[in-house]
Amino acid sequence: MIKRAGEREVFSRPKLLQGLLRACEKRPIETSTLEKLVDEIEAELRNEFKADVPAPEIGERVLAKLKDLDKVAYVRFASVYRKFENVEEFKRELAEL
Repeated sequence: MIKRAGEREVFSRPKLLQGLLRACEKRPIETSTLEKLVDEIEAELRNEFKADVPAPEIGERVLAKLKDLDKVAYVRFASVYRKFENVEEFKRELAEL
């Protein structure tokens, strides 16, 4: 995986799952559902990319799946992934939902 700043990092299923668990904390979503989501993302990336995957590609796929799964978890993940710095950024994201 190629991070935004250009450094390379090995794709980490546990790291991705941990981020999803945090976003879905206190939401009615089973861990098994999130594990399946990680499986789907990993399979999609393996099918589409032969080498390094840009990290933003992973983040955008997570957001797309969370948007369908749970809107609250989506906004939580988006706030970290997109580095929201103020309430206006939250409002803008909510308006797009």
